[in-house]
Amino acid sequence: MTAVSPTSLDRCLPPMTHADFLPGFSSFDIEVDAGIRIHGRRAGRGPPVLLLHGHPQNHATWHAVAPRLVAAGFTVVAADLRGYGDSSRPPGGEQHRNYSKRAMASDQVALMRALGHDRFSVVGHDRGGRVAHRMALDHAEALDHVAVLDIAPTATMYRNTDREFATRYFWWFFLIQPEPLPETMIAANPEFFLRSHLSAQSRTAGVPSEALVQEYLRCYRIPGTIHAICEDYRAAAGIDLQHDADDDGRPVTVPLLVLWGAHGVVGQLYDVLATWRDKATNVRGRPLACGHCLQEEKPLETSEAIVEFLRERLT
Repeated sequence: MTAVSPTSLDRCLPPMTHADFLPGFSSFDIEVDAGIRIHGRRAGRGPPVLLLHGHPQNHATWHAVAPRLVAAGFTVVAADLRGYGDSSRPPGGEQHRNYSKRAMASDQVALMRALGHDRFSVVGHDRGGRVAHRMALDHAEALDHVAVLDIAPTATMYRNTDREFATRYFWWFFLIQPEPLPETMIAANPEFFLRSHLSAQSRTAGVPSEALVQEYLRCYRIPGTIHAICEDYRAAAGIDLQHDADDDGRPVTVPLLVLWGAHGVVGQLYDVLATWRDKATNVRGRPLACGHCLQEEKPLETSEAIVEFLRERLT
């Protein structure tokens, strides 16, 4: 695997420019709620599909998947979640509720409506998959299909925590510590933290590319990003679990595709399909021979699986 070791402290580097990872896609910045602006890119004609990234990525993570979906006949919207990329970074609020998956899902439903899509499909990786899960519970009427990449349900993962999981996913427990502990420690050398995190996720040589690392680092350096990321994880360990408990026993009824990396932590520690069959009524899926970042490590296979799922359900 290509090394992604840090080169210097964040404060010593000049500002970075925003590379174009999706040529031919148009940019948008849409206010979906008071003070909340969502950034992203879109292209294509046909049934709409929303792509949601995880941590520490932004919409550029879909650079090798989104064009394939457009070529397959879909309208593709790749958006930055609130707190990430070039979207807004609101304060966390009481119980970190401004970064609950409920709030983040509502952003994206409002975005799609603003773009003229009252019904659409959603594909989410990592944190984006957790947003998609909440969306399927809160906004089932707006969704045709849901796909989640390399996650088991949040409540399941916390409930089954053991030493191995806590060691391999340490950031789930580090980032939720009270402000300003993780923010201060990461801010001391954000490039080191980011590169270390990315290195732990991929099992494919050369992934992520240095260009993508630089893009993710650009956004990590935007003021408020590190705090927003911590608030995302704090919400997941608090109010999101409360929302999940309130919905206990209410399944996802939207058709659900689950893909995961056979060589990643989720694939190695969980029976991934079984965890989702406990949460949804109509589930299919399979592993891919990669680590956590399917859309970057296996973009062709990931695209083919998504297209097959969407076309089958739409016919």
